[in-house]
Amino acid sequence: MGLNCGIVGLPNVGKSTIFSAITSAPAEAANYPFCTIEPNVGIVAMHDPRMKAIGDIIGPEKMVYTTVEFVDIAGLVKGASKGEGLGNQFLGHIRAVDGIVHVVRCFDDGDIIHVHGKVNPKDDIETINLELAFADLEVVEKKLANIPKLLKSQNKDVLTSAKIQLPILENLKTQLEAGVAARNVEMSDEDREAIKDLNLITGKKVIYLCNVDEEGLSKDNDYVTAVKAYAKAENSEVMVLCGKLESEIAALETLEEKKEFLEAAGITESGLDKLTRAAYNMLGLKTYFTAGVKEVRAWTFHDGYKAPQCAGVIHSDFERGFIKAEVFHFDDLIKYGSEAKVKEAGKFRVEGKEYVVKDGDIMHFRFNV
Repeated sequence: MGLNCGIVGLPNVGKSTIFSAITSAPAEAANYPFCTIEPNVGIVAMHDPRMKAIGDIIGPEKMVYTTVEFVDIAGLVKGASKGEGLGNQFLGHIRAVDGIVHVVRCFDDGDIIHVHGKVNPKDDIETINLELAFADLEVVEKKLANIPKLLKSQNKDVLTSAKIQLPILENLKTQLEAGVAARNVEMSDEDREAIKDLNLITGKKVIYLCNVDEEGLSKDNDYVTAVKAYAKAENSEVMVLCGKLESEIAALETLEEKKEFLEAAGITESGLDKLTRAAYNMLGLKTYFTAGVKEVRAWTFHDGYKAPQCAGVIHSDFERGFIKAEVFHFDDLIKYGSEAKVKEAGKFRVEGKEYVVKDGDIMHFRFNV
């Protein structure tokens, strides 16, 4: 199970620079709009410090980290929902991702052109969000136009679904016309499930990523303050990083060099490592581990998954033929120092099909197919 996050924003806000730093893979970056047309895709290992701790105790032959996929989507502009700047093509790329990292320019630099002529984070955010809302409005209107036909269906399931969807879609249409993101429209979990198939862009969770200069890392500037106020109003997360600095870190060849650079800059952790973890958490994803002398591996699962579902993350046969799970927790491994001592302390358990897996569980599955 992978996490797929789209990196969006206006042209020249630093998206491609940040993407290149995240993945240490070159994304075309230039001082003019639309230098990115087809989305660049990068797979990034999530540096979970628990992996090293488990590895230090068990001494496996190899370590396999869980990953996050980042998609660098071309800069959107005003009118994108009507096709401006190849907007429709770009919007299609956004609809395919699980979550959104919205990069906002929060620095001044006369050498880097701003598409609107001046830096104004609130206006920049609203330009993007309005275009995404209009794109979703088109989807909702098409669905609404089809509802009368569905209400005449002889299929009970189709008829029931149409009756449930009609008031939800009518409300969504009104809200989207006003530029309100679908994620900010009040509705029950059941209502959201009823329109899940629409895959609304503005229904996706978002992290607003403030791209600052180095000075902006030590103290919030007015631009960052404006972004935080905007995000707070819609209960979204904000992160601050310096794309230029992160690209310098990413260019270093060894982990030791990167560590020394961070220490010299007075930074305890790369902003991009924080972003990867925040993107992972944004979608309610958790990690369990399988651990043995051959391999220690991290596995991604959705919060609330039961043991058979987590077994299915490894292979569908594991879920289909699930018998039981042998479980202990990372915290207990660290506390007692070995799996044998965890067992001696009575912290090693056998769980059945109803066990809800916890973040940090170390598991071994028994199955039969």
